[in-house]
Amino acid sequence: MKRIAILGSTGSIGQSALAVVDAHADRVEVVGLAAGSNADLLAAQAARYRPRIVAMATGAAIDRLTAIGLERGVAIGGTGRDGLVAVASHPDADVVLCASSGTDALEAVLAAIECGKTIALANKEVLVMAGGIVTDAAARRGVAIVPVDSEHNAIHQCLHGRGARDIRRLILTASGGPFRGRSAAELERVTADAALQHPTWRMGRKITIDSATLMNKGLEVIEAHWLFGVRAEQIEVVVHPQSVVHSMVELIDGSILAQLGVTDMRLPIQYAFSYPERWPAPLAALDLARAGRLEFHAPDTAAFPCLRLAYRALEAARSLPVVLNAANEIAVARFLDGRIGFTAIPQVIERAMDAHAPVEVPTIATVRNVDAAARAHAQDIARGLELKV
Repeated sequence: MKRIAILGSTGSIGQSALAVVDAHADRVEVVGLAAGSNADLLAAQAARYRPRIVAMATGAAIDRLTAIGLERGVAIGGTGRDGLVAVASHPDADVVLCASSGTDALEAVLAAIECGKTIALANKEVLVMAGGIVTDAAARRGVAIVPVDSEHNAIHQCLHGRGARDIRRLILTASGGPFRGRSAAELERVTADAALQHPTWRMGRKITIDSATLMNKGLEVIEAHWLFGVRAEQIEVVVHPQSVVHSMVELIDGSILAQLGVTDMRLPIQYAFSYPERWPAPLAALDLARAGRLEFHAPDTAAFPCLRLAYRALEAARSLPVVLNAANEIAVARFLDGRIGFTAIPQVIERAMDAHAPVEVPTIATVRNVDAAARAHAQDIARGLELKV
């Protein structure tokens, strides 16, 4: 049995993970669940899966959970980052799925690594903010980090144990989002509702906006650097609207290996749970004849400058990726609130990066300090770009 702790159990990835548990109840057991504020759903999950420990983001959420009631034997691990750490480091967990959004799970992932647990990583911010710290800790403890993002999961499958010296290029595929082919001028008028209509994937609000701006792909470029030990110039992004090829690896002999599959997050989640084994999946097979034509295009970084900014942050290294991530989170939140326009998102990010003098980030405390300062500055920049109502 694989014993699983899920950080972010009420989100889209967390719920897909529990569907994998349902499909493989003889192979997977849930021992920990952590959620944000949805106490009703967490209570239902706890009643169904009977974990040893649960946690939530706030005291108010815990109060609601307590009022609903928990099964005997389910402990409350706490709130916020402390609660995430308690769930991630529970002694009964073998694999920790980090599916919570944002930056709060960073300490929990490091705690799980120190406890020797396999990390199934579905959170981009952990490696974007602290890739060196996390991967160094994993190497020191001999802990595997198995990516759950469909693109990095595809690369992990294609490499199948090959090291960085065998890699010429990693090719990340992008759907292009809902605004593929539009000009920068056309993007000035798009709304949050339109940006949330992703053509192929169903995801949370923040990551869906990141997909629309191509920042999601930019964050994945930074992740790929840390996960696979390759340089920025070895990572390429191509727009693939059909989302059938999830990513590719070009080896030093010129061979290109691709992973194809249906657009269903249960597949990479199951791979992360089962690795290094393979389990049958209760999913429809990919019908290549029906998929038909597969297209690949270069991304338009003039209309979608967030991808260019992510490469800049990776090449500069040190603290600049922290600033990129922090400013993006502030800008996306402002856009979703209707306070800034779509094209203001990269403006906030670029101005925050321009104002920052990169420093080394050897500790989590340094990462947190840079993150807080970048968020405060990005808030000021965003206020200056607010839409006139």
